[in-house]
Amino acid sequence: MRDTELLAGALELLESQFATLPGFTAEIPGEKRMAAVLAEAAARLGDNFPYFHPLYAGQMLKPPHPVARAAYALAMALNPNNHALDGGRASSQMEIEAVREIAAMFGWSGFLGHLTSGGTFANLEALWVAGQMAPGKKVVASEQAHYTHSRISSVLKLPFSEVATDARGRMDVTDLERVVAAGDVGTVVATLGTTAVGAVDPLDDIVELRKKHGFRIHVDAAYGGYFRLAMNLEEDAQRAFNRIGEADSIVVDPHKHGLQPYGCGCVLFRDPTMGRWYKHDSPYTYFTSDQLHLGEISLECSRAGASAVALWATQRLLPLAPGGEFACGLEKSRSAALLLDRIIAADPRFVPGPAPELDITVWAVRASSLAESSERAQQVFERAAEGGLHLALAQLPVRFFPGWAIEGDSPDPEDGASSPRKVTCLRSVLMKPEHLEWIGQIGDRLRRAV
Repeated sequence: MRDTELLAGALELLESQFATLPGFTAEIPGEKRMAAVLAEAAARLGDNFPYFHPLYAGQMLKPPHPVARAAYALAMALNPNNHALDGGRASSQMEIEAVREIAAMFGWSGFLGHLTSGGTFANLEALWVAGQMAPGKKVVASEQAHYTHSRISSVLKLPFSEVATDARGRMDVTDLERVVAAGDVGTVVATLGTTAVGAVDPLDDIVELRKKHGFRIHVDAAYGGYFRLAMNLEEDAQRAFNRIGEADSIVVDPHKHGLQPYGCGCVLFRDPTMGRWYKHDSPYTYFTSDQLHLGEISLECSRAGASAVALWATQRLLPLAPGGEFACGLEKSRSAALLLDRIIAADPRFVPGPAPELDITVWAVRASSLAESSERAQQVFERAAEGGLHLALAQLPVRFFPGWAIEGDSPDPEDGASSPRKVTCLRSVLMKPEHLEWIGQIGDRLRRAV
């Protein structure tokens, strides 16, 4: 059943709950032209990649579940605002329940958390609280962490520095220990699922290092957080996810693997007393209830209650439980990435990158120079798209492709000894469960594109 069919019956039920109100006719400017405008919009939207299809295996774009789309549209009949109970009484309660389930996925029961407009703002809140806890102290993240952390640190006027990574894109704990030994680090950002290669930082080692140096740990699991439920991770990644509950704060994006529309992020704090940093007085917002308003624990003010309704409905349908339907979808995505990695490794025209830890696969096109390899990657990207297969391009350090003897596999003297050479390579995000069934076609179309 399509989401539009689901929506019709639900809308009828919602409208019946307000049937005691006096009837009125809403004024809708431009009502007679709406169908024509929507038809024009539909035609314009055709100018997009087919993000919903398994042959789209490029960027981190996953279609929302039909129940999420239907629940979002249902809530939009009221357009609730989850800043305060005045604006979204039911949807605020649904947000509390949905966030509680996400926190339980990480083993937390007593916590502070809420939804945000996306991962960037969720990370902003986590680092803002970290700055309140350790004013003026440094934030560090790996050189493969999302660039938003350096930007956020700049906005918050907190010093920021990068830590080296190993050849699989994971934080180098030896280099991290060197950095934190200076005593000026307040927060270490551990990424569980980097956006480039899906690398999982060794959180288990970082937690042990905290015992000696006393920094806060923020886990950016915007992309990879839901893989806490997967049962087919390799040992290193599994050890990291097993320790996620020991972090001080966690960010996860339901609009990535959580089957939600944009934008829906989530920030969680292990210590619920972190709410004291949000305390403020408002002369007009909080008079209708003495219960906690979500706006009292959020930097954002107006937030779409429809996002909370959509998330609640999805988790009601697909509980966040190991071995469940939702978790099975994640496991299929990881299996698809491993299969594509094998296809790439078996083709002498390609150079495989780091073995997938989650569901992202990267590879270079074999050539005698970095420039030629990068040019060929661009050509394969374009020819694959012509054949209906949509991939992505990424620039990664050459050292991510071990054993590839190539001209230029060393730092560029003009950039300085610490600046590694990079190569433009191909990248595939296999985040749809259907990718597993389509991996044969993906491999065939990729081979034809070379």
